[in-house]
Amino acid sequence: MKIKKRLTALALLLLLSVTVCGCADRLSDTKLVLYTGFKEDEVFRIETISCMLPEVMVYLTNMQNQYESVFGEEIWDKDLNGVTFEENVKETVLANLAQIKTINLLAEKHNVSLDAGELETVKKAATAYYESLNETEREILQADEEIIENLYAEFALANKVYEYIIKDINPEISDDEARTITVQYIQLKTYAMDGTGEKIEYSEIAKADTLASARDILNMALEEDSDFEELVLTYSEGEKGNYSFGKGEEDPVFEEAAFNLETGQISDIVQTQDGYFIIKCINTFNREETDANKIKIVEERREEVFGQEYDAFVASLTRTLNEDLWKKVAFVKNEEVTTRDFFDIYNQYFG
Repeated sequence: MKIKKRLTALALLLLLSVTVCGCADRLSDTKLVLYTGFKEDEVFRIETISCMLPEVMVYLTNMQNQYESVFGEEIWDKDLNGVTFEENVKETVLANLAQIKTINLLAEKHNVSLDAGELETVKKAATAYYESLNETEREILQADEEIIENLYAEFALANKVYEYIIKDINPEISDDEARTITVQYIQLKTYAMDGTGEKIEYSEIAKADTLASARDILNMALEEDSDFEELVLTYSEGEKGNYSFGKGEEDPVFEEAAFNLETGQISDIVQTQDGYFIIKCINTFNREETDANKIKIVEERREEVFGQEYDAFVASLTRTLNEDLWKKVAFVKNEEVTTRDFFDIYNQYFG
């Protein structure tokens, strides 16, 4: 699926490879019940489909080594609101595997399955990945070629179900709907930040002084031969360069003022909750950004349609987690275990 901009290269790679539709957290809506009749090495079960320990270890170890290849082992020392980064990655793996298996159950509802050609591609991908493993990796992961093949098959089927459900979404988006403009703006804030990052609103007197400053700057901007970019660099407390955005992405007041400008035109003072703005339109239609926004809009619509059906389906399911086994799952600490191509190989065959 398409992923939003501004992700790190590693996050993009992992999300593109692991996340089917950007809704893994929805699995928390399933009914979690206590259950003791687990098979050996069974990590969780959703209705009739299970996830086994070797499957978890393949995902977890590949993600571990992907992160370490970019950030080094010190990444695991990071703390995320009291949760270690290792625990965070573990939970991500659990959620992604559960999501994929849930969508495989959804495949039965829609009578979607992999055809002979897709199954053959799955087999080739599984062979390629399994042959890339050294003996130590095979022993520690405990994943034979059949397990790898099953993982690839479930992931391919999950993607096929996604495409089936969103197939009727109209991919045609008009230029007007996706129109992206480019502006420059001068922002004078009406708040300060305290030590915790919380906003502290200016007093009414301070806001009045700020508004007076904004009027002075606007007068300078409207003078003949005025250099608006220089005024931005000198006075703005916001972004200093060109800024492109589409409809629905900004404060409605800011957006309305900006979209009503002609190229080269400067707005009056615009007040939002973030302060006073003076906007100059640089380009009323950015072709490249508009085309990119069309793709974004289509993907958002697809994810919304899929999400609605997925949510309704998940709400009817029962999930059981082997808490004792899950607590024992941990990263592999062995210098001979460096495998990180599981997702890359899938993309090579199904990209």
